[in-house]
Amino acid sequence: MTFRNDFLWGGATAANQCEGAYDVDGRGLANVDLCPVGEDRLEIITGQKKMFDFDDDHFYPAKESIDMYHRYKEDIALFAEMGFKVYRFSIAWTRIFPKGDENEPNEKGLKFYEDLIDECLKYNIEPLITITHFDFPMYLVEKYGGWRNRKIVDFYKNLVTAIFERFKGKVKYYLTFNEINVILAASFMGAGLYFEEGEDVEKVRAQAIHHELLASAYATKIAKSIDPEIKIGCMLAAGTYYPASMKPEDVFAALKANRENYFFVDVQARGYYPSYKLKDYERKGIMPEITKEDKKILKENTVDFISFSYYSTRAIAADAKKFDEANLIMSVENPYLEKTEWGWQVDPLGFRTTINEIWDRYQKPLFVVENGLGAKDLPDENGYVEDDYRINYLREHIKNMKDAVELDGVDLLGYTTWGPIDLVSAGTGEMSKRYGFIYVDRDDYGNGSLKRSKKKSFDWYKKVIASNGEDLE
Repeated sequence: MTFRNDFLWGGATAANQCEGAYDVDGRGLANVDLCPVGEDRLEIITGQKKMFDFDDDHFYPAKESIDMYHRYKEDIALFAEMGFKVYRFSIAWTRIFPKGDENEPNEKGLKFYEDLIDECLKYNIEPLITITHFDFPMYLVEKYGGWRNRKIVDFYKNLVTAIFERFKGKVKYYLTFNEINVILAASFMGAGLYFEEGEDVEKVRAQAIHHELLASAYATKIAKSIDPEIKIGCMLAAGTYYPASMKPEDVFAALKANRENYFFVDVQARGYYPSYKLKDYERKGIMPEITKEDKKILKENTVDFISFSYYSTRAIAADAKKFDEANLIMSVENPYLEKTEWGWQVDPLGFRTTINEIWDRYQKPLFVVENGLGAKDLPDENGYVEDDYRINYLREHIKNMKDAVELDGVDLLGYTTWGPIDLVSAGTGEMSKRYGFIYVDRDDYGNGSLKRSKKKSFDWYKKVIASNGEDLE
């Protein structure tokens, strides 16, 4: 077989996109709660438009989402039926520390996640926990200004300490921040940053990035002190940049664009700021405050493995100015690739290229923790969806993942699809952009019974897992 015997097949979700119950059992208000569906969402998640409380003019899908908070046993049973070896989910920070700066955690929040973990373990499903998947307490946004404030590092240390101590012996794999590089495109969603008029956005962002990188290293340090068996990973929104042409300026533009993303992992996996980034900061006059102690913490507490999401590759030209709203990145159209209904370029071979690029750069075990197709599903009267398009997408991507392991020698720990059950889209806030093997009866504005039903891809993925990736037909 291509994949290791203990290869971790499964699926991935995020608290704010599936849990709902936004004000239940002491949970505090989070930035992600305030990201509405509709035309204002992009300006809000990027930190350009202020949305610090609910209003009557918008619908906020995270309030209820698919109500997994009350239905997780049903959902995990379905994951187990598919044969999941691992389930990646995230912690809502405000369930554990509702305001973010309390000294003591909220017991009801810890108990919820402990029960969820125990439910996974009941089925021999390994929990893979994302500590922060965009969730950030609004109290910390309003009082401290989000991740721009160094005090947030200490609050994050309190969060991870509470989690590691409570779940010791039950959870082996953690990711510190989901798609940490998303702060570049969606700063409010990624780091609780709202930019005031006239503020130096790049300087604020550089300091916030440093604080997140420092917090990630502290999480590694704290984890090892509590339980040396814990494995800590970083998480990147990946997808290599192609040059738009053979023009040398375009080739160099692609190199710079790739560096912009890999910078985060350069620090998390190698333990220091790369020279190209320090030069960039110096040139722009936006060097963040980095202490001697910071450098020591970064150097001594690198990650054990590197995880990433992959949906598509990107293309870049030296003179590119078009911001691709489809997936929050600067990109030009690649004429050789087909697109999804939401404009994402489909590139299975690019998946293999990206996997190899990351492996060659870091030589640490890799974990694919998001890959999937967002599409409009049309269910029959029983909620059944003939989603051959999803099966075809995943089949071709898994084939290329197999080649990366078998032909290229990449060390790969596992693969979790996004998301195994329909949930709210992070980018658009829509439910109609569906990824799951399980259909959820709910529309973009909260209508529907929330009934779960299996799609055609449910049994297909079950077969893939049972064969350890050998049977893809």
